[in-house]
Amino acid sequence: MIIAGAVAAVALAGAPATALARDTISIVGSSTVYPFATVVAERFGRSSGQPTPKIESTGSGGGFKLFCQGVGTDTPDITNASRRMKSSEFEMCQKNGTKEITEVVIGYDGIVLANSAEAKHIDLTLKDIFLALAKEVPDPKGGDKLVANPYKTWKQVNPELPDMKIEVLGPPPTSGTRDAFNELAMEGGCKQVPSVKALKEKDEDKFESVCRSIREDGAFVEAGENDNLIVQKLVANHGALGIFGFSFLDQNRGKVQGAHINGVAPTFETISSADYPVSRSLYFYVKKAHVGVVPGIEGYVKEFTSERAWGPEGYLADKGMIPLPDDERAKMAKQAQSLAPMTGKEL
Repeated sequence: MIIAGAVAAVALAGAPATALARDTISIVGSSTVYPFATVVAERFGRSSGQPTPKIESTGSGGGFKLFCQGVGTDTPDITNASRRMKSSEFEMCQKNGTKEITEVVIGYDGIVLANSAEAKHIDLTLKDIFLALAKEVPDPKGGDKLVANPYKTWKQVNPELPDMKIEVLGPPPTSGTRDAFNELAMEGGCKQVPSVKALKEKDEDKFESVCRSIREDGAFVEAGENDNLIVQKLVANHGALGIFGFSFLDQNRGKVQGAHINGVAPTFETISSADYPVSRSLYFYVKKAHVGVVPGIEGYVKEFTSERAWGPEGYLADKGMIPLPDDERAKMAKQAQSLAPMTGKEL
């Protein structure tokens, strides 16, 4: 055991000596994945007799930044993400010496727009969402010219919607939920506006900028990485809508209700079938160089990718995570438990 520990320490040459004494797994990243990772950590701690992993909710972008700082137990062992690692983040990891990284897709989640259960239920289209929240929109007076978003109420966006002030509480730019919302909801709605969609053929960078830029005039309120805080604010403010992962809707039924988007309700079934238009995959990433140095990493990964955890009848499904199909789950469990490294070509 002493020899093994010495070999492991050498593998992390350059790390501070005090950090090498760490015996608790360090996990950072997505606020959406946080509740799932927390349950797994607690189960792992109880069943293994090892310290329960320490988990911090830093947002997906913040998690990648910490994870990719380099190798050494003063850096995290695992980062959670509600979007896939970007090629630029993979390159940052490689540059800083975080060479071998295992990517694990853990399941699906939907991004919901919700309001208080005591407020009037709202049905939205992707186009409504884009026109309500984009920084620039086509001039409502006519023509293709883009202007600063003039819409103050949902009714101005769409006459069929309530005459209610546009007030949406959502995550900051460091959040994977924000990234996914911009890509799936905002850009999805953008494509329903012919003059903006036409930009894609002319200037793809401009198209992406217009489609994914959120207004900054107070209609969209950055409410931090704590999705539970957004839920609390919706309960107190019946005029506001909030953006967060489906699991928080599922865990707070009776307090909040999810808007239908393009006529589809956010449910376990519609997200797993991809009928719900704002659905995404969830991930975690493992730093292989820390395996064998910080005890328990392999055991934690094995627990997370066990059928009792992430299977259709598993305890994570009870928490609102939508499982992968059987064949994908089996393939991913094998990849995770063998700690197969990414090549970067996947991104």
